[in-house]
Amino acid sequence: MSRPMALEVHTTDYHTAGEPFRIVTRGAPALPGGSVADRRVRAMGSEAAEQIRRMLCHEPRGHADMYGGFVVEPDDAGADLGVLFWHKDGYSSACGHGTIALGAWAVESGRIPAAPEGVTEVRVDVPSGRVLARVRCEAGRVADVTFRNVPAWVHARDVEVATRRGPVRVDLAWGGAFYACLPAAEAGLRVAPGDHAALIATGREIRDALDAAGRAVHPGDPRLSGVYGTIFFEDLEEDAEGPHQRNVTVFADGELDRSPCGSGSSARAAVLAADGRLGPGGRLRHDSIVGTTFLVRVVASVTEHRRPAVVTEVQGTAYRTGEHRFVLDPRDPVGPGFVLR
Repeated sequence: MSRPMALEVHTTDYHTAGEPFRIVTRGAPALPGGSVADRRVRAMGSEAAEQIRRMLCHEPRGHADMYGGFVVEPDDAGADLGVLFWHKDGYSSACGHGTIALGAWAVESGRIPAAPEGVTEVRVDVPSGRVLARVRCEAGRVADVTFRNVPAWVHARDVEVATRRGPVRVDLAWGGAFYACLPAAEAGLRVAPGDHAALIATGREIRDALDAAGRAVHPGDPRLSGVYGTIFFEDLEEDAEGPHQRNVTVFADGELDRSPCGSGSSARAAVLAADGRLGPGGRLRHDSIVGTTFLVRVVASVTEHRRPAVVTEVQGTAYRTGEHRFVLDPRDPVGPGFVLR
């Protein structure tokens, strides 16, 4: 008597500064399209893609703050690979910590040949554009990864938002996705693990209010519109190279980033550059809620969508945490995935 076949998916897992990134290496769905941005739209409407995303991201194999991606074909021969980033709630337009992990994986897996010493470039197409990961090796091992992001800019300043904690004012900035930025103290909060529940609740409120008001419309591609995350930050003592801040990003529907947030770090750099606090040659030391760090630099000033913008580079580290062969037994009533938060 034949049995229904189990679905099997292979992954390599990394964490970047504490934030997970699950890379599907076998079993990903076919997602045709002329570009990675097109494939993102296709994935959103594909039951095969949604089944695998839920299976890998939701419980019992994942959790409410899980993150990962499908490796796909790039837009053209100018890039080495493409990626569709996914999380508990769907597909994001950018992911800096994921780009850092992908750069490390591409070299460590042998997909991109690399010398034991020096820097290897990995070009990655993401839904918001083409990014570059520079993977630095020492003694045959990946030491760190620096990714050059799409141009970042300030979208709106000093926008008032009503919350249960009272009115707050935020800056809206683009760093591959739209982020609302505000000092944590303005909402009566700290960037500390003990405040995580209140940070999540307030981050959701701010995102929902801004989206309801239509405040984050992308000037070039409406598919990239909408607030992706709320960044709460605290200023720490500035050092000789530039600002030092601690931050936490609440993204998608209440997910809390353990890393300093790569694309969010670019958005913060755009705001600090507009304030005159971060220029070429300077550096933002960006700490996370768990004490990990990204180093962020402005490497060029450009014009994007007829507005001042900056090109940023974000440096971090990623470490492999496991190789997995996940199986979905068709008889399992909760195997397809569930979330409690």
